[in-house]
Amino acid sequence: MTDDRRGASLTQVTEAPATAAQRAWAAAALILALGAIAAAVVAIIDHFPLALVAIACLAGGAVTAWWGIRRTGTARQVGLAAAAVLVAGYAALAIAAGAVIEDLIVLAAVVLAVEAARRALRMKVRWPAAPPPQHPVLVYNPRSGGGKAERFHLADEARRRGLTPIALTPGSNLEDIVRSAVAEGAEGLAMAGGDGSQAIVAMIAAERKLPYACIPAGTRNHFALDLGVDRDDVIGALDAFYGGGERLVDLAEVNGRVFVNNVSLGLYADAVARPGYREAKLHTLLETLPDELGPDAAPPALVWDGPNGSESASVILVSNNPYRLGRALGSGTRPRIDGGVLGITVLAGGASGSGNGDRLQMRQWTTTEFEIHASGPVPAGIDGEAVELDPPLRFTIRPAALRVRIAAAHPGASPSAVLPDRPRQMIGSLAALALHGDLASGGGR
Repeated sequence: MTDDRRGASLTQVTEAPATAAQRAWAAAALILALGAIAAAVVAIIDHFPLALVAIACLAGGAVTAWWGIRRTGTARQVGLAAAAVLVAGYAALAIAAGAVIEDLIVLAAVVLAVEAARRALRMKVRWPAAPPPQHPVLVYNPRSGGGKAERFHLADEARRRGLTPIALTPGSNLEDIVRSAVAEGAEGLAMAGGDGSQAIVAMIAAERKLPYACIPAGTRNHFALDLGVDRDDVIGALDAFYGGGERLVDLAEVNGRVFVNNVSLGLYADAVARPGYREAKLHTLLETLPDELGPDAAPPALVWDGPNGSESASVILVSNNPYRLGRALGSGTRPRIDGGVLGITVLAGGASGSGNGDRLQMRQWTTTEFEIHASGPVPAGIDGEAVELDPPLRFTIRPAALRVRIAAAHPGASPSAVLPDRPRQMIGSLAALALHGDLASGGGR
């Protein structure tokens, strides 16, 4: 570990050299991408002009479907029906032109190229070694992740490694349990549960400057993924305290409450708060969408002060470091969690008084502090949990607040840590990796 305030970061640690397999995957990704482009050009030329009409039908179907799901009642039914007709038209034209096989080849090549690129640019980091704590404690939620703790015999595996397991019981208070464990001498804290539980344990570990380990026993384990913990290796994550490395990562706060991933305001937060969300998530989101982003939606109630005065948006995501969104590779992950900034993503436009009609715009930026105003309590999703927050909502970042231990066998970095932002950069990175074994030329460093 360095003496710098931020400790070891992705620009300071030693990464494992690119393997022969990674170089082969990089070459495969380039060949498949070029093959997909060539096959698409040949198909368009061979089946002109039907191919262009078919593409127009497919694009029109996507636009019409988006128009429909943002509305309710008859308008939604008409929009979705029109989208289905356009997609069916695309299929009919492809069959009439005899281009079904060519289309499937292009699609398969694109999918395989993306997967090959993902495997090629998977980063492996060696974090500085750290001594094991004398008395580490594992707190686990037996019900989390559909019962992963019981399925993997997590308590027994923890004891074998010298960790004291503590099971959460219905009605127990996680924060009280962890603070009691620390008062009784715990020198390392591990949590096996959802990201909301991870945030509570991480908060206490940061307060007491204790090492912390994230055990991916939740449902989605987003924090584990961005930390570089292998989400498919629940038991292996317990080795973080014994032979693992240590890194410093940031924590974020909203009105004094710590979060490890993000706070969602607007569409997702409203959907999570609705009855039946857990049983039918997609259906609830689709039912909520017109209320937030439809043409008849009320003007946004969330306001902040921007460079040009007061601004507002229907959907706001404030994250502990920025997310990589809207890209084929690594979308929905954070390249790093030690950048010392909040990530702000807003979706505005449509009926929000912007004058853009149906047009929605996504904006992203970073900052160290952010404040949102509202006229009353604000529904929010904090690391996936539904809460209400009293305005103003004050967000801050706590740089290098948490000492995280990562098992030596795990990646140690986000899957998007070295992914470039632009397609041209992606091609350059894959070429450099295939030809020279250079893995450090991505855009996430």
